[in-house]
Amino acid sequence: MTGRKGGVRGAIARLRGRDIELKSPAEIEAMRAAGAVVAAALAAVADLAKPGVSTAELDALAEQVIRDAGAVPSFKGYHGFPASICASVNEQIVHGIPSSAQVLADGDLVSVDCGAILDGWHGDSAVTLAVGEVAAADLALSKACEGAMWAGIEAVRPGARLTDISYAIQEACRAAAIADRADYGIVAEYGGHGIGTSMHMDPFLPNHGEPGHGPKLRPGMALAIEPMLTGGDPETHELEDGWTVVTANGGRAVHWEHTVAVTEDGHSVLTLPG
Repeated sequence: MTGRKGGVRGAIARLRGRDIELKSPAEIEAMRAAGAVVAAALAAVADLAKPGVSTAELDALAEQVIRDAGAVPSFKGYHGFPASICASVNEQIVHGIPSSAQVLADGDLVSVDCGAILDGWHGDSAVTLAVGEVAAADLALSKACEGAMWAGIEAVRPGARLTDISYAIQEACRAAAIADRADYGIVAEYGGHGIGTSMHMDPFLPNHGEPGHGPKLRPGMALAIEPMLTGGDPETHELEDGWTVVTANGGRAVHWEHTVAVTEDGHSVLTLPG
């Protein structure tokens, strides 16, 4: 689940005016176990996401996988959110509420964001899934977003600055737009965040900006890295449900995310399949 600019805060080790949690190697491994639960839930949802399936069915399956693993859904009840996943279809960017009335159709894109708590530690990850036969431009948009996420992950290393990640994401998006001869918009209001004993912690991680700013990355930090791209103008609008964020112009949107730890020699992705 995305952080919102200026919103989330956490605790433990104070670095440059921010509350940033530093984990021990054992605690990072505990987070990896939580991340593996999230990965399993997303894999199950990906297998189910076909035309005729409702987003409520995706949600029920994800919750079952999470609870069967002895974990608890991070999202359910979080500030009143009513479900275990966010399921954002087509023009919905993030925080879409699953519904039995929202039935997937051939050609849809659905971004599924999922979180789990295991032994007090959080994992958070998101994927965009193609439902049936999807337009080539939409597949390219999703590939560009996934590539930008990985570019951000590759920028994670001890001694780097937080916005080195932001810049890597931004430049990967620009390069993809040029290569695809497309207009991709980076959603600015929402971004990544620190994660650990809480789902949303300091620091907020923008998906664009100049390098060399923000807290220095240190071993034991964990970040959810999650770009959101739109096909065209990235202006957003929040629906009356108080959660679902959509593109203002009705264009399609995609979302990819992994939880990543800073290690002594670089980084480690914590939400890969176990």
